[in-house]
Amino acid sequence: MENHTLEQKYSKFIILVSILIPVVVAVLFTIKLKDFGYNVEPLSFLPRIYATINGITAVVLVAGVLAIKNEKRQLHKQLMTTAIALSVVFLVMYVAYHMTTDSTKFGGEGIIRNVYFIILITHIILSIAVIPLVMITYVRALAQKFDKHKKIAKITFPIWLYVAVTGVIVYLMISPYYVN
Repeated sequence: MENHTLEQKYSKFIILVSILIPVVVAVLFTIKLKDFGYNVEPLSFLPRIYATINGITAVVLVAGVLAIKNEKRQLHKQLMTTAIALSVVFLVMYVAYHMTTDSTKFGGEGIIRNVYFIILITHIILSIAVIPLVMITYVRALAQKFDKHKKIAKITFPIWLYVAVTGVIVYLMISPYYVN
């Protein structure tokens, strides 16, 4: 009963965070600190750092799955907690970058432009969708509902991995157009 209560306890929090993060990010994306009189240098160095964090997240996710397949439960838990922490760090850097730096326009033309936007749009949509999936998956593990955890993890993992990998791809595709 206590584990069921743990899931219930976090369900409202998961819903709230799953709505708040995309809304807050979207709002903050439109706010530039310079528009409020803050003389802040653009944090133009951040994209390569947060793209690297996305790459590390992808590696950590794969390592986490391999750990649990090899029945290394504690290592799996540590790796998945690390992946969540990396995602939070990414998000903070992403918002900080966009609050201090003008958006970069993709300069590619032709088919590569279409490929870029397909990757970008799917990346954005799935990055929003993965928020509640990650939290539900994590809470089910904390509640020791491993059957339910495993079931949703099979959905969460590929989406989260796609978001992490496409984050790197988007960066690599747009990086030639950054103004330094």
